[in-house]
Amino acid sequence: MTEYFTFPQIDPVIFSIGPVSLRWYGLMYLVGFVAAWFLAGKRLHRTNWTREQLSDLMFYGFLGVILGGRIGYVFFYQFDHLLEDPLYLFKIWTGGMSFHGGLLGVVVALWWFAKKTGSSLLQVGDFIAPLVPIGLGAGRIGNFINAELWGRTTDVPWAVLFPGAGPLPRHPSQLYEFFLEGLVLFTVLWWYSSKPRSVGAISGIFLAGYGAFRFVVEFFREPDAHIGLYSGALSQGQLLCIPMILIGLALIVRAGRQPLEGKKA
Repeated sequence: MTEYFTFPQIDPVIFSIGPVSLRWYGLMYLVGFVAAWFLAGKRLHRTNWTREQLSDLMFYGFLGVILGGRIGYVFFYQFDHLLEDPLYLFKIWTGGMSFHGGLLGVVVALWWFAKKTGSSLLQVGDFIAPLVPIGLGAGRIGNFINAELWGRTTDVPWAVLFPGAGPLPRHPSQLYEFFLEGLVLFTVLWWYSSKPRSVGAISGIFLAGYGAFRFVVEFFREPDAHIGLYSGALSQGQLLCIPMILIGLALIVRAGRQPLEGKKA
């Protein structure tokens, strides 16, 4: 009989000081933002932006992730709950963030920054895209530590018995996402963006790459219980990834017809 990995009981709170608590998931967000800030500083010389403008960009991006992630989660995954209790949108302590909502929030933030600096949205997007996967990967590690967003039942040797997920072993889909959406996507984008590329190419690879990786992993991830699968086949996450893939491919094709981008951002 196969012995599966039994997930240990891990306190989601690392430590508390009075009413303030540091949670593993919050720490992963911090890791992602610090990494993005560090990597952005390494490549700031490629742009015409000042250090102060970079600070503005990172701040806008932070707000976009948090506000967009929460709003997207409520509208994409808990809309019925919102109709019953409109204040649920603001109850962030109950948990719930959506990548696709966060992405839309970041797009708005990048558009605002581009408008203020005289850049184009795609130029700013090309600068930001390689910085994002580390945060995505860190977030999936946080999901794993929290024993949440687990995978579908399976009998593969590396299956995990998650607390609260029933007696059957499941795919550690959080780790699949960490590997693909975090490690692999970062490696591809950082390498590809190390040389001048046509405007929109890097953004396109990020959108198409993340969308494709997430679409595949969703086949191993347990669907949201209150939503299930559409037509018994596709999850909500997969449906939200389809526009990403299509837009990403369109940007890649468009970039292939454009000249290489120079230093100016």
